[in-house]
Amino acid sequence: MTVQETIESKLRSALQPHHLEVINESGGHNVAPGSETHFRVLVVSSAFEGKPTLQRHRIVYRLLEPERQAGVHALGIQTLTPDEFGAHASISSPPCLGGDGTAPGRGPAK
Repeated sequence: MTVQETIESKLRSALQPHHLEVINESGGHNVAPGSETHFRVLVVSSAFEGKPTLQRHRIVYRLLEPERQAGVHALGIQTLTPDEFGAHASISSPPCLGGDGTAPGRGPAK
């Protein structure tokens, strides 16, 4: 099972989401091809009703702690209730400068 599949499985099992997106963004970062180190997730679940954003994110972080310890370097999270989800919701991540201050395809930062 890939890291992405594991993340999806854990979130589905624990949160029974109405909508779930797990996107591997590793290819846009300064990592080896085929890496599974950078993800963004959108989780729409009734489990988030009445909880502030920080508490929602802590739930997701706790669920995915083994993956984070095993090499998931970045995890962008958006957590919504079904009512908050609306017609369209998505998240985007800023460009990564990489661990050495360079972006993919660019030289060192100056």
